[in-house]
Amino acid sequence: MFDYTSRYASLETATLTTADGRMVTYVRRRFLPPLDTQQIVAEVTVSDPDRLDLITARTVGAPEQFWRIGDANVALNPFDLTATPGDRVRIPAPSI
Repeated sequence: MFDYTSRYASLETATLTTADGRMVTYVRRRFLPPLDTQQIVAEVTVSDPDRLDLITARTVGAPEQFWRIGDANVALNPFDLTATPGDRVRIPAPSI
């Protein structure tokens, strides 16, 4: 259903039957990984006009993997990570 690099790739799907008999398939809820299981390899200081995809491209090499940095910083809104120049953003080790 999802590309193997997606944050949702390993999630199970489930099916719901609506009152009118339609079958709706959905992805089960995704929980953030525990912080103590993530290895942090670097911290980056946010500068203006940094964006999370640019930071991810520089540090991880794949801008679409921004969600890994969001997870490592417990950020539900990725814009929060780069809103304030001077803030530090934790960069996690790649997952295997």
